Amino acid sequence: MKTRVTELLGIEYPIIQGGMAWVAEYHLAAAVSNAGGLGIIGAASAPAEVVREQIRKTKELTDKPFGVNVMLMNPNAEEVAKVVVEEGVKVVTTGAGNPSKFMAMWKEAGIKVIPVVASVALAKLMERAGADAVVAEGTESGGHIGSTTTMALVPQVVDAVNIPVIAAGGIADGRGFAASMMLGAEAVQMGTRFCVAQEAITHDNYKLRIIKAKDIDSEVTGLSHGHPVRQLRNNMTKEYLKLEKEGVPMEELEYLTLGSLRKAVMDGDTINGTVMAGQIAAMVKEVQPCKDIIEEIMTDAKKLLNRE
Repeated sequence: MKTRVTELLGIEYPIIQGGMAWVAEYHLAAAVSNAGGLGIIGAASAPAEVVREQIRKTKELTDKPFGVNVMLMNPNAEEVAKVVVEEGVKVVTTGAGNPSKFMAMWKEAGIKVIPVVASVALAKLMERAGADAVVAEGTESGGHIGSTTTMALVPQVVDAVNIPVIAAGGIADGRGFAASMMLGAEAVQMGTRFCVAQEAITHDNYKLRIIKAKDIDSEVTGLSHGHPVRQLRNNMTKEYLKLEKEGVPMEELEYLTLGSLRKAVMDGDTINGTVMAGQIAAMVKEVQPCKDIIEEIMTDAKKLLNRE
């Protein structure tokens, strides 16, 4: 399936893997790219040299295009921004901020820049700044979220900009892919489905928690202080929401979650750790290789789109 996004990125299928902290490392990124999508290394808050190592290890496993997600709130963001240039990365996605100050450096290096946006205003700003495409991410997604649903956000962003739009949030199968195309998107980005990929280093407990999730298990914390995060409910979310309701200061709430994502992803503590996942977690039924995930989605989507 060819779209402006596949042509822009040099990939076979218009499927991009989300840059999830602790989850999106070189094994997963390389596997997604080898399967025809675009794998992404999640830089998160990692030091620049750790990101450099991840890039080099990805190159050992694939000769296909892959990208790095630069979290702009990362204290090391400036160093990471330079590392992606030095290592010849072809694609950068960005989150949690405005990448404008790095745009000239990245464009001069021939890097395709794709910011993640949660509003029409930010999408327009990114287009003016020189972005090659945008990821319009709805509130259904896991992790840090905006307030507008994918169904409402994607078509409004499509209407507002001329660059390609990639849909994200609440997409887990061929139906979600096909719906995104009908809304005007030219690719999709998925996170939760790839969390349980065979190649993901995510702890088995984390994968199992997603597979066993019910439709009502999605919880959002941090609404009171303007930094909402979607995850699966557990003891940690119960305690967090209780304290949040009591008006506990943001600093104390942040202390409660310090290191909790790593605790869940790496150590398998799905009771007291943060199990970030989207609202479609209950649709994910099994651990599969990335190749099977992508081929299944594309096969089902093509049937639906051809019928239309």
